[in-house]
Amino acid sequence: MSAEFSFDVDPARSLVRIRMSGFFAPEDIAAFLAARTEAHARLTCGPNQHFTINDLRDIKIQAQESVELFRDLLADPAYRSRRLAFVIGKTLARTQLQRALDRRCARCFDDPWAAEAWLFTGEDRAAA
Repeated sequence: MSAEFSFDVDPARSLVRIRMSGFFAPEDIAAFLAARTEAHARLTCGPNQHFTINDLRDIKIQAQESVELFRDLLADPAYRSRRLAFVIGKTLARTQLQRALDRRCARCFDDPWAAEAWLFTGEDRAAA
């Protein structure tokens, strides 16, 4: 399965919803970065004031090179979310995600509704 991704931006809620699936090669990650830039341009909130939920339930185990590229992507301060939630099952991909987060404050969920609810609560602590 090749890589697929989509962005849904809700400027009124300062919310970016992302869905990712498949196996990401470096060129797929480059395309994802370009799409992320376009998605963030549609936000009307200040820098780093948005919320992000990323649904990874259909993502495959990634090559180490891709995990490293995702780590760099997540570390970019220009795109850092106010809160970051991932929807992902109990798979090996979850372990890869935790490595890629590299001390980023984020939380993982099995349910997209729980993830979105957490984004908008006042609770600031994150747990994987």
